[in-house]
Amino acid sequence: MAAVTAGPVEGAPPLKKKGSVEHAALKDHLQSVAFLVPGAIWLLAIVIYPAIVTVKDSFFNEADTKAVGLTNYKDLFTTAETLIALRNNIIWVIVFPFVVTTIGLVLAVLTERIRWATAFKTVIFLPVVFSVTASSMVFAQIFDVNPHVGVVNALVQTVEDVFNPPGAYPLQPGQTAGSLAAAGAVAGPHGTIQGAAPVKAGGVVKIGLTGFPPTTFQALGAEQAVAPKAVPGGVSGLVWRDFSPNNPTDTTSVLPGEDGYPQLHLSLVNSSGSTVSSTTTNPAGYFSFSHVGAGTFHVRVSASNFTAGFGAGGVGTSWLGGQSLTPTGSLSQTEQALLSVPLVDVSMIIAYLWIWAGFTMVIVGAGLAALDRQALEAAHVDGATEWQTLRRVTVPMLAPVLVVVFVTMVINVLKIFDIIINLGADTSEPGEQSSTLASDIYYKGFSDGIHTGLASALAVVLFLLVVPAMLFNLKRIKGGN
Repeated sequence: MAAVTAGPVEGAPPLKKKGSVEHAALKDHLQSVAFLVPGAIWLLAIVIYPAIVTVKDSFFNEADTKAVGLTNYKDLFTTAETLIALRNNIIWVIVFPFVVTTIGLVLAVLTERIRWATAFKTVIFLPVVFSVTASSMVFAQIFDVNPHVGVVNALVQTVEDVFNPPGAYPLQPGQTAGSLAAAGAVAGPHGTIQGAAPVKAGGVVKIGLTGFPPTTFQALGAEQAVAPKAVPGGVSGLVWRDFSPNNPTDTTSVLPGEDGYPQLHLSLVNSSGSTVSSTTTNPAGYFSFSHVGAGTFHVRVSASNFTAGFGAGGVGTSWLGGQSLTPTGSLSQTEQALLSVPLVDVSMIIAYLWIWAGFTMVIVGAGLAALDRQALEAAHVDGATEWQTLRRVTVPMLAPVLVVVFVTMVINVLKIFDIIINLGADTSEPGEQSSTLASDIYYKGFSDGIHTGLASALAVVLFLLVVPAMLFNLKRIKGGN
């Protein structure tokens, strides 16, 4: 059979030669490179070159004039300042990612079961829109040390006053119960005041006190003090404000214009120190104990009358100051500093949860919307409770999303900086309670001029800590195992 050679099909485009195809591909390749070169140069200038210089500077002294080898890295793990920063980073990494992921999961599940879910999500997500500086200003007010300003201290004061109510005559800073004693009164044990002389049944005790302004007595409804009379078989007496502007030299008599101490809690104590009876003064400062029996006694003004209570003088707990939850035991000062948990860290973690809870809710909610609903319905049909469904079905199915969110938050707090500088302004410098590796880089590198060595070493260490978590997250996002 003779061979048949096919000719060109009528209407088809002309065939290109091999050389022209290669020329077109090279042209497209050069065009792509031309578009990539500006970006590559910019990336080299702002990322690659600074990274190389930072690594180089970490082996030089602060002036960048002399190589010091690994000295800077050695200092990082031997100085208390850096160890405190590392401790704070560890606290953040252990606490924050777990808590914020859990809150995001709970909020995402709840929003599927409530009305007005969109409005709820908007409110929860709103803090993400704000700058961290603005959020820090909000929480600086919330954690203010003054209970009249700070919401947290106001709540603590309310609860504290319920279980440990302040006395009617709170002492001012620097004032002691003993300094109040005037006529016929002496300082007693454990912050009490007692009559100077012992008394028997039928006796009268006069206890003069000073140290409180007239407004205190006006607020308590005090009345003019009157010299007390004896009570047969009992002990009576008077506690009064022993100061008269008209006759300031008479410090023993009860004079016109001298008010009694109302609402004072008193106790009658026998010679062995045991309390026999208790009573409270009337508006004129008068009191009495009936049928006291034989023996000698002392009348004591209880220390509870002078308890200032929480937030006295406008001072509550310093949430953003230097207070810490410090472990007890036979630990050195350095060990206690490293093992303590600063209250400022707790406060900033709470503020950061408020900022990022909405973000995690949205990400987890997106994963929740993609779940196979048949599996959830099957769990309910089999009699599983909401908690069992969440723990045994929902969470395992959401595991890839939860891991990505968790690792993202780990990366976020490893380089935590903005809220440290803004909210913990007084405690963020190296060696202070809230300092972190990132804040130490800022202070050591740029305060009092530009330094290089130690700050560069800190940056390298922080980079090495972040890279593994970042690569793990990228692998999870791409669907790797």
